Amino acid sequence: MTFHFIFADKEEQRTKKTKNSPSCLGYPVSIFFIVVNEFCERFSYYGMKAVLVLYFKYFIGWDNDLSTTIYHTFVALCYLTPILGAIIADSWLGKTIVYLSIVYTIGQVIMAISAIHDITDTNRDGTPDNMTFHTAMSMLGLMLIALGTGGIKPCVAAFGGDQFEEHQEKQRSTFFSIFYLSINAGSLLSTLITPILRAQECGIYSKQSCFPLAFGVPAALMVVALIVFIAGHSMYIMESPKGNILLRVMKCIGFAIKNRFNHRSKQHPKREHWMDWAEEKYDKLLIAQVKMVLKVLFLYIPLPMFWALFDQQGSRWTLQATTMDGNFGAFIIQPDQMQIVNPILIVIMVPIMDSAVYPLIKKCHINFTPLRRMTVGMLLASLAFVAAALLQIQIDQTMPNFPSSSQIQVKFLNLENTSVPVEVEGQEPFAVPGFDSSNDYMTLDTENITVSAGGKNATAYFQKSTRHTVLINTDGMLQTLNDITEKPNQGMNAIRFVNGFRSHLNFTIKSDNLGPIAPLQGSGYLSVPHGKANFTIVNEEGQTCHYILQLGFGSSYTVLIPSTFSFGESCTENIKAIQDIEPNGIHMAWQVIQYFLMTCGEVVFSVTGLDFSYAQAPSNMKSVLQAGWLLTVAVGNIIVLIVAEAGSLPDQWAEYVLFASLLVAVSIIFAVMAYFYTYMDPMEIEAKFMDLEPEEKKRKELGMTTKDNLAYVNNETSNNTDDKQTKI
Repeated sequence: MTFHFIFADKEEQRTKKTKNSPSCLGYPVSIFFIVVNEFCERFSYYGMKAVLVLYFKYFIGWDNDLSTTIYHTFVALCYLTPILGAIIADSWLGKTIVYLSIVYTIGQVIMAISAIHDITDTNRDGTPDNMTFHTAMSMLGLMLIALGTGGIKPCVAAFGGDQFEEHQEKQRSTFFSIFYLSINAGSLLSTLITPILRAQECGIYSKQSCFPLAFGVPAALMVVALIVFIAGHSMYIMESPKGNILLRVMKCIGFAIKNRFNHRSKQHPKREHWMDWAEEKYDKLLIAQVKMVLKVLFLYIPLPMFWALFDQQGSRWTLQATTMDGNFGAFIIQPDQMQIVNPILIVIMVPIMDSAVYPLIKKCHINFTPLRRMTVGMLLASLAFVAAALLQIQIDQTMPNFPSSSQIQVKFLNLENTSVPVEVEGQEPFAVPGFDSSNDYMTLDTENITVSAGGKNATAYFQKSTRHTVLINTDGMLQTLNDITEKPNQGMNAIRFVNGFRSHLNFTIKSDNLGPIAPLQGSGYLSVPHGKANFTIVNEEGQTCHYILQLGFGSSYTVLIPSTFSFGESCTENIKAIQDIEPNGIHMAWQVIQYFLMTCGEVVFSVTGLDFSYAQAPSNMKSVLQAGWLLTVAVGNIIVLIVAEAGSLPDQWAEYVLFASLLVAVSIIFAVMAYFYTYMDPMEIEAKFMDLEPEEKKRKELGMTTKDNLAYVNNETSNNTDDKQTKI
């Protein structure tokens, strides 16, 4: 889990209003409201985001690809809007937080409302009758959330720093540590809690996965965040605006491009750098700073590929976890809770890397520069996806082979206690044991099949891409049951009963009632969670039998009540549970390997990248590079949604390998770019140009022509580029 800030560059952008803020233990009281606000906001964002892809899949009903696409579209928007926030924040910092927090809160409330299935469930069957309404509401909510969270992202940290006076440097540093801790605490708790809330069942008329609660709690925390922030408004130190450096940089670059285009003919002398064409309007110090920024931004070009892999922890990896066994013995891990492994490992790995790994590498006299660290981080992320691909191959081997669009699958269930011979046209004859089923599904390429069972012939017609169980006895074929053609959702288990008892039986578990099942008939499916399922079987006379079935995750069973069944203490002895789909066989703990590799990659890539950007940025343009850094995250998510929608790979493991291969290729390109990169000392470069400012003013006073100016600039440039370390 990576956290990004765009800090305001106060030296250039603001001057404080004189105002005394109440203090406690040397700290402004106002920062309490800001820290609590940040904790609640991060809880709200990461809590909602943790269950989002499963909401798309299980509630809206989208497939994995579309769920992944919309998820990453939302994340991309969340990292594009901070640029807008950074532009407007310098003029209305405090007001920006309030207004966008209101937008944010409305979005979270709309998301919670969109997940209430009872709103449109007119027939009370547990399924919304107007899914368009829920989809439209959720899309509106996500757009408002993206605008809100992205807009305030560059504001809150800077606003907190503004609360300190110049002599409170130590307290300001401590504040940012506490601020970062509040982000971690909010994200950790929400990633742990909201999946638990989602796994509960709630509803007015029918009980379903409690997405309204999973979205409602983050919405409530956002309301608290807004109230807390507003409550402290009288204590805040507000700052008067003084321009926006991001806009100045964009205007400077735009003028240089325009001026170069207007002087593109050969009669105009070339200049050392294309940004030098901005000298007619902007001072050389600003131009030199823009050059430094552009030099770093050029290195950012390959970086989105890392984020394309990193952010799939919340989409593809979460969907992968839904096909795995989350039973850890003492507790059950929900698929969307596995994301918590990342922030936990960050807390562990950051101090290990800083205090052990990096010093050890230094002692080995290895020049492990920031750009080399970032290259290693990209390679570690690609290894994480190789591990995910290998794990996916193992999962696929345990998955049932469902019929294709041109196939049908059939199996036979014998309701008698003696073996029954069966012949299917075009297949080898076989026998079905008494009170049992044929070993596996028979896959056929025809819609019409002729079956001989117990000496009786019958022809059955089936739609393609379907599964069926045929009930047979010595009198011949009785009934065809429609089987499920995919793993049960959300790790649930699909259980149905076949009544071979020759009298009506009723089956219940908790509040679910299958109703009376006639003799020689089968029931529909019940979705039953993991653990011990206690079924109650009742006959017409009121006699009961309690049958316990131990269930895993994602299985399907047909429970046969045979003709030899009888009520009493030993009523369960003859009941036969036939497994149609095996439970998830690969344990969720295997995902820790890929999470570990990805987290190691994040620590050496993201943390190093932010530090590198800060060190290489001019003193008043650090927020510009932070905006560029956030833009790489947005582009990375756009790459994922393009691959998810445009990609035609049949297997998920192949997509993992594709992403890993792309990142390896990109990391090689980045390594080459890093090799030719010369590190800069922004302070030294700025100092040289500041020394030239009096001379520049003198030239202006003497009224030098543009041609004279150019000659002077070229002369000064040649005198200041002898040191490669400071060359721009």
